[in-house]
Amino acid sequence: MSLILHGPEALTRAVLDEARSLIAGIEARFSLFDPASELSRLNAAGAIRPSAEMAELLGLADTAHRLTGGLFDPTVQPLWAALARGEGTAEALEAIGWARVTRGTKRVSLAPGQALTFNGIAQGYATDRVAELLARHGFEQALISIGEHRGLGGPWRLGLVDPEHGAMARRTLNGTAIATSSPMATPLGETGHILHHQRRPRWSTVSVEAQSAALADALSTGLVLAEVDEIRMVARHDAVVGVTLVGFDGDLVTLRG
Repeated sequence: MSLILHGPEALTRAVLDEARSLIAGIEARFSLFDPASELSRLNAAGAIRPSAEMAELLGLADTAHRLTGGLFDPTVQPLWAALARGEGTAEALEAIGWARVTRGTKRVSLAPGQALTFNGIAQGYATDRVAELLARHGFEQALISIGEHRGLGGPWRLGLVDPEHGAMARRTLNGTAIATSSPMATPLGETGHILHHQRRPRWSTVSVEAQSAALADALSTGLVLAEVDEIRMVARHDAVVGVTLVGFDGDLVTLRG
């Protein structure tokens, strides 16, 4: 991660320490690699009483699922695990389905065989939480990068890079967030690490600018699988500023609401 702050040195150092603790707590709660994390315990047991943070993230994931017509789906974790182990995927494919996750303030439960991953939204969620922390302390100029970017104030100028075609465009943040997903940035099987039970990636890179980093993160993940007409509908949403698409042939398309 990186964090650029403009402010008094003593306050900046204190807030940096607080931000580190905040990020460590989010990682400990939603890590797939820590068996003691809340997410790992949910996946192992199939049901759990969710923390306030878990309930909030589940709600954000549900919003992204609906906006993308089901393309963003945290229940792909069994498919990811099967591919990573080089196993057959038939059983994992049967387990996918966000509608089969039961959510409530007192209990969240998974259908048999299901497991969740928040790797397409948790980094954005952490980015938003750090931005909120900085704003509470009075910071008006900051750029947070935890895989995704969010700016307080601005202008913050960022480059958009595709793994295959290199530098493609520049974008400027003024109090907004941006997230970028490229399926082949992390090779997994034939289509990369962004998975769905019915679709293959349609785009080499998708970058979404939105009012929150969590929404930008989740939408950029799901829209990798979307057709351009579906993406145009999402780009018209009030919380979405714009969507940039890089085709596998290197063509660049920018959509704004």
